[in-house]
Order: sequence, then C-alpha cells, then structure tokens
Amino acid sequence: MTGNEFRFFLSCDINLPVTFRVERLEGTLSSTKSSESGIDSTTEERRPELHVECALYIDGAPFGLPTRTRLESMGPSYCWNELITLSTKYRDLTAHSQLGLTVWDVSCGRDEGSVGGATILLFNSKMQLKTGKQKLRLWPGKEADGSLPTATPGKVPGNECGELEHLEKLVNNYERGQIQRVDWLDRLTFKAMERIKELESCKNGNSYLYLVVDFCSFEHRVAFQESGANFLLPAPIASTNELVIVWDPEVGKINPSEYKQLKLARSLTRGIIDRDLKPSSNERK
Repeated sequence: MTGNEFRFFLSCDINLPVTFRVERLEGTLSSTKSSESGIDSTTEERRPELHVECALYIDGAPFGLPTRTRLESMGPSYCWNELITLSTKYRDLTAHSQLGLTVWDVSCGRDEGSVGGATILLFNSKMQLKTGKQKLRLWPGKEADGSLPTATPGKVPGNECGELEHLEKLVNNYERGQIQRVDWLDRLTFKAMERIKELESCKNGNSYLYLVVDFCSFEHRVAFQESGANFLLPAPIASTNELVIVWDPEVGKINPSEYKQLKLARSLTRGIIDRDLKPSSNERK
C-alpha cells in the first residue's frame, strides 16, 4: 500500500482451505477430585485431559465435519500450538461464516466434560477477513453455539473490556505491522504489559478462561466477495405477456452497423468535394 493505493484480495478468488492455529488456554482451570471406592475411601486430584473441537458454521448451519486437536494433559498451562486445516475453502465462505470452538475434558466423559465454548465471526464489520491472534472468552460448561445470533460470543463486549483487552488489540495491530516497531520502546512496553497482566490476574482471580487462536494472514487484506457477484445472470423468459428483463452483454458497446451508417452520413458532404476518397486500413479492418 503506497500513498492512496489500497491493495486487497477478494475472498472468492482465494482457492485455499481455511487455516488457523489453536495456541493455548489462558486462565486457571478449576481442578476436580474423584473418589475411589475401596476399603479406605481416598480422594485424589484428577488431571484434566483437554482437546479443542473446531466446527465451521455458515449462515447459522454447520458446514462440514468438525476437527479436533490432540489431547493435552500437561497443565495447568494447556498449550496445543496446533495448525488446523478445514476442508472448506475461503472462496466458499459467506459474510456470516463463523467458527465454533469448544474445549472438552475427555477424562470425565463428553456429556459432562464441556469446559467451555466460544464462537467468532470470520469477517469483521467492514467485511474484511480477520487475521492475527484472537483471544476468545469461553462460556463455562457450554458448547459453542453456531446459530445467528450466537449465544456464546467469544469477543468481550466493549463495556466489559479492561485495560488489558485494549492493550491486546494494540498488540495484534503491532504484530500485523500496522504499528511502527521501535526496539527500546517495545521492550519497555511489553514489560509494562506483563505487570498490568499480573495485576489484572490478582484482581479478577483468573475468573475467566480464554482460548487463544491465530488466524492465517495474507500479504494484503482480504475483502469479502461472493463468487460470481460481478456477473449478471440472464432472467428466465416466461410464456406470458408480462414485461421481461433480458440480460444483454453488449449493452454500452459500439454497434458496428450504426457506427458505419453514421460514418457514411458524415462522408456525404466530403464525397462531393473529394470523389477519390478511400477508406483507411483501419476502416477496412
């Protein structure tokens, strides 16, 4: 992007599968205890085994089969850092395509093992594809809802955003190259952000769980465009006497016969003066 020039890709032209990376789980996961039956009833702490289920929803309906990450049991900081590739391509997405992410704990069964879920739209309000890291707040005990509007929005509402959430948005812009990099100032800024993060954690007590995902980035921004939106389809011709609009692909183009007639009419006066007037090579073609 130079000067006033703005370069972008159209989503209908990207023949690549939807790709993103599931990174980590932030926050403190409450540990549960399970009792074992026997002569001496003992209670031991159970280590959760988590995986993330990723499902694509288009216009509120599931599209394709869900994809799962590997199991991760090395808590309390659960980190998958796994690249997920869906079978759906970017050209097949609609403006209301969204991704549903649910964290499951398989150590206690699927029916009661939902740690939390969140849903995020793939295009923002400006109809641009979201890129970079996204921090989604999980809804405890709920599976990601892919309906429109969703009951499990992953983005924190503006009135609930704290200083840390606003700083994380700036970090995303920094990683995309939208903020100039200054080494000495960046080091001071990230140290201050770590202190703010510690203070926020102590104040809130890590009451929320967050799932961090990283969306694929392109050389330029990607704007939403439906496939074939630039072409007009011919309207069907009915057998009645109704007014029918027919698509004419030659509307606005030069009609050769009318152009020739006008040229001959203008040459009538010139022909009287110059009787040896001949067409040029371009006119003969």
